[in-house]
Amino acid sequence: MLAERLYGKQDVIDAALVCLLAGGHLLIEDVPGVGKTTLATGLADVLGLDFGRIQFTSDLLPGDILGLSIHDPARAGFVFRPGPIFHSLVMADEINRANPRTQSAMLEAMAEGRVTVDGETRALAQPFHVIATQNPADQTGTFVLPDSQMDRFLMCISIGYPPPEAERRLLAGALPERGVSTSAAAIDLAACQDDVREVRLAPPLLDYLLALLAASRDTSLFVAGLSPRAGIALRRAAQAQAWLAGRDHVRPADVQAVLGPVVDHRLVLAPAHTDKRPSEVLLAHVALT
Repeated sequence: MLAERLYGKQDVIDAALVCLLAGGHLLIEDVPGVGKTTLATGLADVLGLDFGRIQFTSDLLPGDILGLSIHDPARAGFVFRPGPIFHSLVMADEINRANPRTQSAMLEAMAEGRVTVDGETRALAQPFHVIATQNPADQTGTFVLPDSQMDRFLMCISIGYPPPEAERRLLAGALPERGVSTSAAAIDLAACQDDVREVRLAPPLLDYLLALLAASRDTSLFVAGLSPRAGIALRRAAQAQAWLAGRDHVRPADVQAVLGPVVDHRLVLAPAHTDKRPSEVLLAHVALT
């Protein structure tokens, strides 16, 4: 199971599962070596998804991601060779090391579930999810992801360093197992996502979501407010959080549990409040109004 691969990080595993159950893409911002790849490959195994990995570098080209049409003398024509984007779960490793032109090649795929190559639109696998990793912005050789691309990630999380007991196990040589059981790999993600969409939101809960969105837009706390897309992302994540907890309805606690991963990479705080996380400021403001 995933908990055996990523010691002491059940909260991170749960957040990643919530993101995929909600049908979204996940961004992991953290330093190298804390388990980002382990989490991505583990999710692919547990959910039985076809996995592809793209190592983003400064010389990566859009064709390296999407694929190319190559001349085939035997057929006297061009044959399309699909790139690694044509997998159910794609790990975009160190996505901010690639230049903006190459990063933009991911945008249509993440937004529309399809890509356009040589003037022809090609559908991607369904379900289709991207788990991207990003190095800290102050590291050399990185490019800042544009806001339009950041907004395509339903959630953004960090793994962080392992707790002492988990790191002790790693240092003692208790390395995670690569394999998973057949039963675990047989989980039907698409069916689970259908169930998540059926989780109910009562009118007072919708009012709570609307209050959070309005508070992000109608105050001077933030440079710009949350978009309608962000509101939909928050609803979907809250539904997945409730479903994972075994409930058929969303509670305010579900919204609060996913608020940080959903909005912190979308909201920019005004200078006077930069000592806090945007989600903390937003929750405090709604609680006071």
